[in-house]
Amino acid sequence: MSIEDESAPTEVPTWPEFLKPVLEVLSSGQVYHRREVIDRAAEVAQLSQEARAERLNSGGLRYTQRMGWTLSHLSRAGLIDRPKRAHYAINDAGRAWLVEYPDGMNYSTAHAFFSPFWRTESTPDSDIAVRQEVEALDPLEKIDQGVDQLNTEVGNDLLGRLRESHPDFFEEAVVRVLLKMGYGGAEARGQRIGGSGDGGVDGVIDQDPLGLDQIYVQAKRYAEGNTVGREAIQAFVGALHGRGASKGIFITTSTFTQGAKEYAGMVPSRPILIDGARLVKLMLKYKVGVQVKQTYEIVDVDEDFFEGL
Repeated sequence: MSIEDESAPTEVPTWPEFLKPVLEVLSSGQVYHRREVIDRAAEVAQLSQEARAERLNSGGLRYTQRMGWTLSHLSRAGLIDRPKRAHYAINDAGRAWLVEYPDGMNYSTAHAFFSPFWRTESTPDSDIAVRQEVEALDPLEKIDQGVDQLNTEVGNDLLGRLRESHPDFFEEAVVRVLLKMGYGGAEARGQRIGGSGDGGVDGVIDQDPLGLDQIYVQAKRYAEGNTVGREAIQAFVGALHGRGASKGIFITTSTFTQGAKEYAGMVPSRPILIDGARLVKLMLKYKVGVQVKQTYEIVDVDEDFFEGL
C-alpha cells in the first residue's frame, strides 16, 4: 500500500472543456466581471459540488484556476475582448467559433487551434514540442502535480520508516502528530504511556489543564497487508470503557478491514480510525518528521499598479 491508494481522479474538466461554456455565457452580449463569468460558466457546465470544492495544493479552487486558463487562451486568440480590467465580452470571432464548434473542443483540437497564438519568434521548436505534451494543464496545476508527486514519494518513504521503527518510537510519533494538529491545547498536553501494563492504550492527550477531558490513543505498527480487524477495535473499545473514557483514536501503519470500520461506526464511543495512508498525509500537512526543503514564489501582474499610473 502507498499513500496514492486514497487518491481520486479530479472531477473538474480540463480547460478546453470550459471553452464552450465560457463563450456561451458571454454570447448574451453583456460585459461580465471575471468572477461572474466563472460562476455562470460553472452552472452551464453543470459542475458538481464535489468538483467546485476541489482545491490545489496552493489552496485555490481547481475549477477557477482552469477557467482562468480558458479565459487566457480565448483572449490570446482574439475570441473575447477585455473592455476594462477583469471584465470580458465576446466579439465576432468568438461568435463565429461557437458556430464552427457547436460541440466545443477536446484537448487535441484545442491544442491545434490555440497553440499558434502562444508561439513567438523567440520560442524554439524544441520548446514548443515539449510544451505540447503538457499544455492540457495550466502552469500552476503543473506545479501542483509536481508537488503531489514529491509528496507521494516522501509519504511512501515515511510509511516505510514508520513500519521499520521501534514500537516506542511509533507511539511517540503518533502522539506528536496529534499534538501538532492542535489536540492538547497551546501547552501540548499529551504523552506516550505505552509499555507493559498500559491497559490497552499507548498514549493520552489532555484536552484541558486538569485532564478532565482526555483522548486515548492506540498505535499499531503493522506491516503492509497485515490489516487491523474488528477484534483489535473491540479490544480498544474495551480499554476505553475500562478507563471510563469516551474518546479514542486508533492509528496504524496498515489498513482496517471493513468489519473494523463498521464496528467503530456503531459503538457509542465511535473511535476514530487512521490508517497508514492518512497518517503520513497528516505528517506532511503538519510537518512532523519532514522539513521544508525549498520554497518558490509565484508572481502575477499587479493590476492596481498599472491602474494607478
